[in-house]
Amino acid sequence: MKDTTFRTDLFAPTHMGALQLANRIVMAPITRSRYGEDGVPNALHATYYAQRASAGLIVAEATNISPQGRGYAATPGLWSDAQVAGWKQVTDAVHAAGGKIVSQLWHVGRFSSVALQPGGQAPVAPSAIKAEGDTYTADGFVPVSMPRALETDEIPGIVAQFELAARNAQRAGFDGVEVHAANSYLLDQFLRDSTNHRTDGYGGSIKNRARLTLEVTEAVVNLWGSDRVGIRLSPVTPDAGNTPPDSNVMATYGYLITQLNRFNLAYLHFVEGATATTRSVPEGVDLDALSATFNGAFIGNNNYDLEMAISRRAEGRIDAVAFGRLFISNPDLVERLRRGTQLTIAPRESYYGGGAKGYTDWPTATE
Repeated sequence: MKDTTFRTDLFAPTHMGALQLANRIVMAPITRSRYGEDGVPNALHATYYAQRASAGLIVAEATNISPQGRGYAATPGLWSDAQVAGWKQVTDAVHAAGGKIVSQLWHVGRFSSVALQPGGQAPVAPSAIKAEGDTYTADGFVPVSMPRALETDEIPGIVAQFELAARNAQRAGFDGVEVHAANSYLLDQFLRDSTNHRTDGYGGSIKNRARLTLEVTEAVVNLWGSDRVGIRLSPVTPDAGNTPPDSNVMATYGYLITQLNRFNLAYLHFVEGATATTRSVPEGVDLDALSATFNGAFIGNNNYDLEMAISRRAEGRIDAVAFGRLFISNPDLVERLRRGTQLTIAPRESYYGGGAKGYTDWPTATE
């Protein structure tokens, strides 16, 4: 075993906005599909997150902001009082263990099924363009449904859904919130001209396509203060829905990040490449150039190992590094990385569904 602390400051305390962190190792949001249809967290989820509280920051799994925002069964929500009370159990447990946790606010947009939508309605999207693939419902996997385009006068209601969830995150005791504008979900669908064919003030030009993400961010900042709000972007990932990238990634996301700088956000959380698969990017795209235009703290995410994190931190490319899958089976991941202890690799079948098995039964290195 070898202590790596002398080689890097990844294990030293830092801050992102008002968030005082014990280290620069972030637990990425990981959907684990262990909720009832009511989306209410319970003691099992509190145990899971508290076990991982040695992360400098936990970004809780993507959390539905409304019944309309749901695209998968067995995922949590943050629109009801019962959900708020459930999340309060989680945040209390994390804080008792010395950790920090933020809520990731999620609307899936087109990647949903009528089986998951209130009243069996069509999912909503910027434009009526169907995603590819299947999604998980209470009755198993089904193809995603054809969405309908949001009317212009419905869009303030989308912002209001984010506002409600952000306010509920305060009530639930979170340390901050992360706006989920990544992974080809609703806000990302508005950003990309592959999924946004609108002709109103939310479509066409880059400025118009970025409008909703900026309106949502502003609404959340007005509630929380800029120093407790982060945002997640993924300029080139195709999933969910095998979604094509924007026709001009550098211009679109360059404009968005420049505009986001107005808010002095706590951090930018960036998927570098295609989520959970590859770090390769299309020709003409330079993600480091994009992230360098952001004025605040930058969290790098996607297929990192410790050596890559140390190297990119030393180059000034990242301020912190997010790990997802490694936190599944290594609740003490920070300490294992620091000491060079062998990591446990979770089998894929443990990722989703079930109860405590494969969820809260992973031992620490000392156990």
